[in-house]
Amino acid sequence: MSELSERTRTKLDQVLEETCRRLPHGGDHIARKFVAEQLIKAAERGYVTRGELGIIARRAIADFAEGRH
Repeated sequence: MSELSERTRTKLDQVLEETCRRLPHGGDHIARKFVAEQLIKAAERGYVTRGELGIIARRAIADFAEGRH
């Protein structure tokens, strides 16, 4: 993993928490890990705005629910 700025890591944490709040009981470990991994990959590719990360997180939740993990 490349070194992400503190600001980006904070955004990743916030988006992960906001997104997983929508899951029953905040999501289990496997779901949260999958979403976090997708967010990190996206940030490393340069997607670092809250809007971009939010879209990626919601897509990751949908992919996870459809068994694409």
